[in-house]
Amino acid sequence: MAETRKSEDALIEWIRARSVARDASILLGIGDDMAMVRTGPEVLLTADMLMDGVDFDSARHAPDEIGRKALAVSLSDCAAMAVRPRWAVVSVALPDAWGMAEARGLHTGIERLAEEFEVRIVGGDTNSWKQPLVIDVTVLAEPWADIAPVTRSGMRPGDAIWVSGPLGGSLSGHHMSFRPRVREARALGAHYGNALHAMLDLSDGLSTDGHRMASASGCGIILEERQLHEAASDAAKEAARGDLEAIVKHVLDDGEDFELLFAVAGDAGEPPAVPNSDGARAARFVRIGVATGEPGLRVRGGDGTLRDVEAGGWQHFTERA
Repeated sequence: MAETRKSEDALIEWIRARSVARDASILLGIGDDMAMVRTGPEVLLTADMLMDGVDFDSARHAPDEIGRKALAVSLSDCAAMAVRPRWAVVSVALPDAWGMAEARGLHTGIERLAEEFEVRIVGGDTNSWKQPLVIDVTVLAEPWADIAPVTRSGMRPGDAIWVSGPLGGSLSGHHMSFRPRVREARALGAHYGNALHAMLDLSDGLSTDGHRMASASGCGIILEERQLHEAASDAAKEAARGDLEAIVKHVLDDGEDFELLFAVAGDAGEPPAVPNSDGARAARFVRIGVATGEPGLRVRGGDGTLRDVEAGGWQHFTERA
Protein backbone atom coordinates (compact mmCIF):
# COMPACT_ATOMS: atom_id res chain seq x y z
CA MET A 1 0.00 0.00 0.00
CA ALA A 2 2.84 2.39 0.85
CA GLU A 3 4.47 1.68 -2.53
CA THR A 4 1.16 2.33 -4.28
CA ARG A 5 0.78 5.64 -2.46
CA LYS A 6 4.36 6.57 -3.36
CA SER A 7 3.69 5.83 -7.04
CA GLU A 8 0.44 7.79 -6.99
CA ASP A 9 2.16 10.78 -5.39
CA ALA A 10 4.91 10.61 -7.99
CA LEU A 11 2.37 10.59 -10.82
CA ILE A 12 0.45 13.52 -9.35
CA GLU A 13 3.66 15.49 -8.87
CA TRP A 14 4.65 14.77 -12.47
CA ILE A 15 1.28 16.02 -13.69
CA ARG A 16 1.35 19.05 -11.39
CA ALA A 17 4.81 20.06 -12.61
CA ARG A 18 3.55 20.01 -16.19
CA SER A 19 0.40 21.93 -15.31
CA VAL A 20 1.79 25.03 -13.62
CA ALA A 21 -0.91 27.69 -13.88
CA ARG A 22 -0.39 29.83 -16.96
CA ASP A 23 -3.84 31.32 -16.90
CA ALA A 24 -4.98 34.17 -14.68
CA SER A 25 -8.32 32.40 -14.25
CA ILE A 26 -6.69 29.60 -12.22
CA LEU A 27 -6.49 30.70 -8.60
CA LEU A 28 -5.61 27.25 -7.23
CA GLY A 29 -4.60 24.35 -9.43
CA ILE A 30 -3.43 20.76 -9.08
CA GLY A 31 -2.03 19.73 -5.70
CA ASP A 32 -4.70 20.77 -3.20
CA ASP A 33 -8.01 19.14 -2.26
CA MET A 34 -9.92 21.33 -4.69
CA ALA A 35 -9.15 23.60 -7.60
CA MET A 36 -10.33 27.20 -7.70
CA VAL A 37 -10.97 29.12 -10.89
CA ARG A 38 -12.28 32.58 -11.65
CA THR A 39 -15.32 32.33 -13.91
CA GLY A 40 -17.79 34.61 -15.59
CA PRO A 41 -21.46 34.76 -14.59
CA GLU A 42 -22.35 31.61 -16.55
CA VAL A 43 -20.56 28.27 -16.47
CA LEU A 44 -21.54 25.14 -18.39
CA LEU A 45 -20.42 21.66 -17.33
CA THR A 46 -20.17 18.35 -19.15
CA ALA A 47 -18.87 14.95 -18.04
CA ASP A 48 -18.02 11.84 -20.04
CA MET A 49 -16.90 8.43 -18.79
CA LEU A 50 -14.99 6.16 -21.16
CA MET A 51 -14.37 2.47 -20.53
CA ASP A 52 -11.92 -0.01 -22.02
CA GLY A 53 -13.75 -2.46 -24.26
CA VAL A 54 -16.62 -0.05 -24.86
CA ASP A 55 -15.16 3.27 -26.00
CA PHE A 56 -11.63 2.13 -26.87
CA ASP A 57 -9.47 -1.00 -26.83
CA SER A 58 -6.30 -0.70 -24.79
CA ALA A 59 -4.92 -3.76 -26.61
CA ARG A 60 -4.98 -1.79 -29.88
CA HIS A 61 -4.95 1.86 -28.87
CA ALA A 62 -1.96 3.55 -27.27
CA PRO A 63 -2.41 5.37 -23.93
CA ASP A 64 -1.97 8.79 -25.55
CA GLU A 65 -4.69 7.97 -28.11
CA ILE A 66 -7.03 6.97 -25.30
CA GLY A 67 -6.29 10.12 -23.32
CA ARG A 68 -6.86 12.30 -26.35
CA LYS A 69 -10.23 10.73 -27.06
CA ALA A 70 -11.33 11.08 -23.43
CA LEU A 71 -10.94 14.85 -23.60
CA ALA A 72 -12.10 15.13 -27.22
CA VAL A 73 -15.50 13.63 -26.38
CA SER A 74 -16.14 16.33 -23.79
CA LEU A 75 -14.87 19.06 -26.08
CA SER A 76 -17.34 17.81 -28.67
CA ASP A 77 -20.11 18.49 -26.15
CA CYS A 78 -18.82 22.06 -25.92
CA ALA A 79 -18.97 22.30 -29.71
CA ALA A 80 -22.55 21.02 -29.64
CA MET A 81 -23.59 24.05 -27.59
CA ALA A 82 -21.23 26.50 -29.29
CA VAL A 83 -19.41 27.38 -26.06
CA ARG A 84 -15.76 27.90 -25.12
CA PRO A 85 -14.11 25.07 -23.15
CA ARG A 86 -11.93 26.47 -20.35
CA TRP A 87 -11.00 23.97 -17.63
CA ALA A 88 -10.98 20.19 -17.22
CA VAL A 89 -10.93 17.73 -14.33
CA VAL A 90 -9.73 14.20 -15.09
CA SER A 91 -10.31 11.08 -12.98
CA VAL A 92 -8.91 7.66 -13.86
CA ALA A 93 -9.12 4.11 -12.55
CA LEU A 94 -5.90 2.59 -13.84
CA PRO A 95 -5.50 -1.17 -14.32
CA ASP A 96 -3.07 -2.75 -11.85
CA ALA A 97 -0.99 -3.91 -14.80
CA TRP A 98 -0.29 -0.35 -15.87
CA GLY A 99 2.90 1.35 -14.78
CA MET A 100 4.10 4.93 -14.74
CA ALA A 101 4.88 4.92 -18.46
CA GLU A 102 1.31 4.09 -19.44
CA ALA A 103 -0.14 6.58 -16.96
CA ARG A 104 2.11 9.33 -18.28
CA GLY A 105 1.19 8.43 -21.85
CA LEU A 106 -2.49 8.74 -21.00
CA HIS A 107 -1.98 12.21 -19.54
CA THR A 108 0.20 13.29 -22.45
CA GLY A 109 -2.64 12.57 -24.88
CA ILE A 110 -5.00 14.66 -22.78
CA GLU A 111 -2.45 17.43 -22.36
CA ARG A 112 -1.70 17.83 -26.08
CA LEU A 113 -5.34 18.23 -27.03
CA ALA A 114 -5.94 20.54 -24.07
CA GLU A 115 -3.13 22.81 -25.27
CA GLU A 116 -4.59 22.87 -28.78
CA PHE A 117 -7.95 24.12 -27.47
CA GLU A 118 -6.50 26.30 -24.67
CA VAL A 119 -8.09 24.15 -21.97
CA ARG A 120 -6.40 23.97 -18.57
CA ILE A 121 -6.28 20.75 -16.54
CA VAL A 122 -6.96 21.90 -12.97
CA GLY A 123 -7.53 18.69 -11.02
CA GLY A 124 -8.84 15.16 -10.84
CA ASP A 125 -8.39 11.84 -9.07
CA THR A 126 -6.27 8.75 -9.63
CA ASN A 127 -6.95 5.20 -8.48
CA SER A 128 -6.01 1.68 -9.48
CA TRP A 129 -7.92 -1.59 -9.55
CA LYS A 130 -7.93 -5.07 -11.06
CA GLN A 131 -10.38 -4.13 -13.82
CA PRO A 132 -9.85 -2.46 -17.23
CA LEU A 133 -9.14 1.25 -17.58
CA VAL A 134 -11.90 3.76 -16.85
CA ILE A 135 -11.39 7.47 -17.46
CA ASP A 136 -13.79 10.30 -16.68
CA VAL A 137 -13.37 13.88 -17.88
CA THR A 138 -15.37 16.86 -16.69
CA VAL A 139 -15.06 20.08 -18.68
CA LEU A 140 -16.19 23.52 -17.55
CA ALA A 141 -17.03 25.96 -20.32
CA GLU A 142 -18.19 29.53 -20.73
CA PRO A 143 -20.26 31.20 -23.44
CA TRP A 144 -18.36 33.08 -26.11
CA ALA A 145 -18.75 36.82 -25.63
CA ASP A 146 -20.84 37.26 -28.78
CA ILE A 147 -22.69 33.91 -28.99
CA ALA A 148 -25.41 32.47 -26.77
CA PRO A 149 -25.22 28.73 -26.01
CA VAL A 150 -27.19 26.61 -28.47
CA THR A 151 -29.41 23.79 -27.18
CA ARG A 152 -30.83 20.76 -28.99
CA SER A 153 -34.44 21.78 -28.31
CA GLY A 154 -34.99 24.84 -30.52
CA MET A 155 -35.59 23.24 -33.92
CA ARG A 156 -38.71 24.47 -35.72
CA PRO A 157 -40.75 23.10 -38.64
CA GLY A 158 -39.24 24.34 -41.89
CA ASP A 159 -35.69 24.50 -40.55
CA ALA A 160 -32.89 23.23 -42.76
CA ILE A 161 -30.98 20.30 -41.24
CA TRP A 162 -27.22 20.17 -41.77
CA VAL A 163 -24.22 18.12 -40.70
CA SER A 164 -20.66 19.40 -40.40
CA GLY A 165 -18.81 16.50 -41.97
CA PRO A 166 -18.73 12.93 -43.29
CA LEU A 167 -20.77 10.30 -41.45
CA GLY A 168 -20.42 6.55 -41.04
CA GLY A 169 -17.47 4.19 -40.89
CA SER A 170 -16.00 5.87 -37.84
CA LEU A 171 -14.63 2.65 -36.36
CA SER A 172 -12.06 2.53 -39.15
CA GLY A 173 -10.11 5.01 -37.01
CA HIS A 174 -11.95 8.33 -37.02
CA HIS A 175 -13.53 7.55 -33.62
CA MET A 176 -10.10 7.84 -31.99
CA SER A 177 -8.70 10.77 -33.97
CA PHE A 178 -11.64 13.11 -34.62
CA ARG A 179 -11.20 16.83 -34.10
CA PRO A 180 -13.92 18.39 -31.92
CA ARG A 181 -15.81 20.99 -33.97
CA VAL A 182 -15.39 23.80 -31.41
CA ARG A 183 -14.11 26.29 -33.96
CA GLU A 184 -16.77 25.34 -36.50
CA ALA A 185 -19.53 25.73 -33.91
CA ARG A 186 -18.31 29.20 -33.01
CA ALA A 187 -18.28 30.14 -36.71
CA LEU A 188 -21.84 28.85 -37.12
CA GLY A 189 -23.03 30.85 -34.12
CA ALA A 190 -21.38 34.03 -35.36
CA HIS A 191 -22.68 33.53 -38.91
CA TYR A 192 -26.28 32.57 -38.18
CA GLY A 193 -26.95 34.32 -34.87
CA ASN A 194 -30.51 33.64 -33.72
CA ALA A 195 -31.20 31.68 -36.91
CA LEU A 196 -29.14 28.79 -35.49
CA HIS A 197 -32.01 27.09 -33.70
CA ALA A 198 -30.62 23.78 -32.44
CA MET A 199 -27.44 21.73 -32.44
CA LEU A 200 -25.91 18.56 -30.99
CA ASP A 201 -22.90 16.36 -31.65
CA LEU A 202 -23.38 13.00 -33.32
CA SER A 203 -21.90 10.58 -30.81
CA ASP A 204 -24.42 7.73 -30.93
CA GLY A 205 -25.35 7.84 -34.60
CA LEU A 206 -27.58 10.02 -36.76
CA SER A 207 -30.60 7.78 -36.27
CA THR A 208 -30.36 7.92 -32.47
CA ASP A 209 -29.25 11.53 -32.10
CA GLY A 210 -31.67 12.71 -34.79
CA HIS A 211 -34.53 11.26 -32.76
CA ARG A 212 -33.16 13.02 -29.67
CA MET A 213 -33.11 16.42 -31.36
CA ALA A 214 -36.58 15.89 -32.81
CA SER A 215 -38.01 14.76 -29.48
CA ALA A 216 -36.39 17.61 -27.53
CA SER A 217 -37.76 20.13 -30.04
CA GLY A 218 -41.25 18.66 -30.25
CA CYS A 219 -41.14 18.18 -34.02
CA GLY A 220 -39.75 15.80 -36.61
CA ILE A 221 -37.08 15.45 -39.28
CA ILE A 222 -37.21 14.22 -42.86
CA LEU A 223 -33.81 13.15 -44.19
CA GLU A 224 -33.20 13.07 -47.93
CA GLU A 225 -31.71 9.74 -49.02
CA ARG A 226 -29.76 11.38 -51.84
CA GLN A 227 -28.15 13.80 -49.38
CA LEU A 228 -27.27 10.99 -47.00
CA HIS A 229 -25.24 9.45 -49.82
CA GLU A 230 -23.45 12.78 -50.21
CA ALA A 231 -22.76 12.96 -46.48
CA ALA A 232 -21.30 9.44 -46.33
CA SER A 233 -17.63 9.12 -45.45
CA ASP A 234 -15.23 7.26 -47.71
CA ALA A 235 -14.97 4.57 -45.02
CA ALA A 236 -18.76 4.11 -45.04
CA LYS A 237 -18.80 3.80 -48.82
CA GLU A 238 -15.99 1.26 -48.76
CA ALA A 239 -17.72 -0.80 -46.08
CA ALA A 240 -20.97 -0.76 -48.09
CA ARG A 241 -19.21 -2.01 -51.25
CA GLY A 242 -21.43 -0.01 -53.54
CA ASP A 243 -24.72 -1.00 -51.89
CA LEU A 244 -26.67 2.28 -51.63
CA GLU A 245 -28.96 0.98 -48.88
CA ALA A 246 -25.95 -0.14 -46.89
CA ILE A 247 -24.38 3.30 -47.26
CA VAL A 248 -27.48 4.88 -45.73
CA LYS A 249 -27.44 2.39 -42.87
CA HIS A 250 -23.80 3.17 -42.09
CA VAL A 251 -24.55 6.91 -42.14
CA LEU A 252 -27.55 6.47 -39.85
CA ASP A 253 -26.31 3.88 -37.38
CA ASP A 254 -22.52 3.62 -37.11
CA GLY A 255 -22.12 6.43 -34.57
CA GLU A 256 -18.95 7.94 -33.09
CA ASP A 257 -18.89 10.52 -35.89
CA PHE A 258 -18.64 13.51 -33.53
CA GLU A 259 -19.83 15.84 -36.25
CA LEU A 260 -22.41 18.55 -35.60
CA LEU A 261 -26.07 18.07 -36.45
CA PHE A 262 -27.72 21.48 -36.57
CA ALA A 263 -30.96 23.18 -37.56
CA VAL A 264 -31.12 26.68 -39.03
CA ALA A 265 -33.98 28.77 -40.34
CA GLY A 266 -34.98 27.57 -43.78
CA ASP A 267 -34.09 30.90 -45.41
CA ALA A 268 -30.81 31.41 -43.52
CA GLY A 269 -28.58 30.22 -46.36
CA GLU A 270 -25.49 28.05 -46.40
CA PRO A 271 -22.96 27.74 -43.55
CA PRO A 272 -19.74 29.76 -43.65
CA ALA A 273 -16.50 28.32 -44.98
CA VAL A 274 -14.24 27.27 -42.09
CA PRO A 275 -10.59 26.79 -43.12
CA ASN A 276 -8.85 23.56 -42.21
CA SER A 277 -5.96 23.56 -39.75
CA ASP A 278 -3.22 21.23 -38.54
CA GLY A 279 -4.08 18.51 -41.03
CA ALA A 280 -7.42 17.80 -39.33
CA ARG A 281 -10.35 16.58 -41.40
CA ALA A 282 -11.99 19.73 -42.71
CA ALA A 283 -15.63 20.45 -42.09
CA ARG A 284 -17.78 19.54 -45.09
CA PHE A 285 -21.24 20.95 -44.53
CA VAL A 286 -24.04 18.96 -46.15
CA ARG A 287 -27.73 19.80 -45.99
CA ILE A 288 -29.40 16.47 -45.28
CA GLY A 289 -33.03 17.28 -44.54
CA VAL A 290 -35.80 19.48 -43.20
CA ALA A 291 -37.65 19.80 -39.91
CA THR A 292 -41.38 19.04 -39.98
CA GLY A 293 -44.35 19.38 -37.69
CA GLU A 294 -44.89 15.62 -37.62
CA PRO A 295 -42.90 13.88 -34.85
CA GLY A 296 -40.28 11.26 -35.61
CA LEU A 297 -37.43 10.67 -38.00
CA ARG A 298 -38.00 9.60 -41.60
CA VAL A 299 -36.03 9.17 -44.81
CA ARG A 300 -37.40 10.25 -48.17
CA GLY A 301 -36.27 8.00 -51.01
CA GLY A 302 -35.55 9.01 -54.56
CA ASP A 303 -39.12 8.14 -55.56
CA GLY A 304 -40.56 10.42 -52.88
CA THR A 305 -41.74 7.69 -50.52
CA LEU A 306 -41.15 8.13 -46.81
CA ARG A 307 -40.03 5.44 -44.39
CA ASP A 308 -39.71 5.62 -40.65
CA VAL A 309 -36.24 5.38 -39.14
CA GLU A 310 -35.76 3.66 -35.81
CA ALA A 311 -33.03 4.70 -33.39
CA GLY A 312 -30.41 2.19 -34.48
CA GLY A 313 -27.24 3.76 -33.13
CA TRP A 314 -25.47 3.12 -29.84
CA GLN A 315 -27.48 2.70 -26.64
CA HIS A 316 -25.74 1.96 -23.32
CA PHE A 317 -28.90 0.55 -21.80
CA THR A 318 -31.58 -1.58 -23.45
CA GLU A 319 -34.73 -2.92 -21.89
CA ARG A 320 -34.67 -6.60 -21.06
CA ALA A 321 -37.64 -8.88 -20.55
